[in-house]
Amino acid sequence: MPTTAPTTDTRLQIGPHTVETPVVLAPMAGITNAPFRTLCRHFAEGEGFTGDNPAQGGAKDGAGGLKALFVSEMITTRALVERNEKTMQLIHFDASEKPRSIQLYGVDPATVGKAVRMIAEEGLADHIDLNFGCPVPKVTRKGGGSALPYKRHLLRAILREAVSGAGDLPVTMKMRKGIDDDHITYLDAGRIAVEEGVTAIALHGRTAAQHYGGTADWEAIARLKEHVPEIPVLGNGDIWSAEDALRMVRETGCDGVVVGRGCLGRPWLFADLVAAFEGRTDDIARPSLREVADVMVRHAGLLGEWSGDESKGVVDFRKHVAWYLKGFAVGSEMRKRLAITSSLAELRAGLDELDLDQPWPAGADGPRGRTSGNNRVVLPDGWLKDPYDCAGVGEDAELDTSGG
Repeated sequence: MPTTAPTTDTRLQIGPHTVETPVVLAPMAGITNAPFRTLCRHFAEGEGFTGDNPAQGGAKDGAGGLKALFVSEMITTRALVERNEKTMQLIHFDASEKPRSIQLYGVDPATVGKAVRMIAEEGLADHIDLNFGCPVPKVTRKGGGSALPYKRHLLRAILREAVSGAGDLPVTMKMRKGIDDDHITYLDAGRIAVEEGVTAIALHGRTAAQHYGGTADWEAIARLKEHVPEIPVLGNGDIWSAEDALRMVRETGCDGVVVGRGCLGRPWLFADLVAAFEGRTDDIARPSLREVADVMVRHAGLLGEWSGDESKGVVDFRKHVAWYLKGFAVGSEMRKRLAITSSLAELRAGLDELDLDQPWPAGADGPRGRTSGNNRVVLPDGWLKDPYDCAGVGEDAELDTSGG
């Protein structure tokens, strides 16, 4: 449990948006859709495990202050400009989501500029985040994601197009340390971002080659903060609990944290984070399996409402089952059964067969999601020959579907 809350003002300023708790939900493909964002936000705002109990988590302040920032999953700029049907659903925000934050992926400056102007002119979002951190091969082989900052001129061109096209909307970016230990880019990228008018930077303390393996380098986050003191720097990597978030801020001096895998199967982590940054160390959630089961059904139900098909929503929820049940005494056969349910009634019935009185298990916190590391980064041919030459990178490098 957190023992030391920050003694200074921790509010985070992203353009015109003041975030009372300096916490951002990391965009995760197939995860941070509108239903998951809604669930996380409700916990941050004080909704409890039953959906209507304000006792858990931090309530909104009297002015209805923004407790955290919740960003959409990664959207491809080409797909957005072409109004791909799937993409247009992914950028749909619940009416209660304010500000609306979209993360964009793009490789071609012109296409990125078109996408940003479309968002600004049509009022599709209130904040734009640019992805320069995704390490998966289908992105890096096109020169995108965590591969792109190596090309300094290309990075600058994309940022310039985005900031100029955004108008009054704040533009932020998320990146990694570099491609691998021999090709570190984050300090150069941070300086370019400041010069081009980016509002804030989030740094995942790993290289693309590490993927999600090993330990995040928090010292790199501290170095970036020292390097670009002009704008907020957010730290990302290995935040599994509110204690981790406070420790990262204390050790690195960063202005806030970005939480990704730590909230998989733990949307109430945002209640913990609000409580911790407000100094309410006794409000850290330790839900019973009964409370976790209720959240699971709520999550699956929200997915069904969002997709317009209950069965589709429950099928989409299947990937979350293992994350929610981590640490609890649930047999392998029951876990498999719960992971193939296709209706809310079937999911609820299966959960009701468990020993729902189980308390929060010791050791339930900790790594979840992908943990592989030391991967070969798939890059375009000749990508590493020159950190400035961008010949051959153009609109055809854009993916035609969204996701990361």
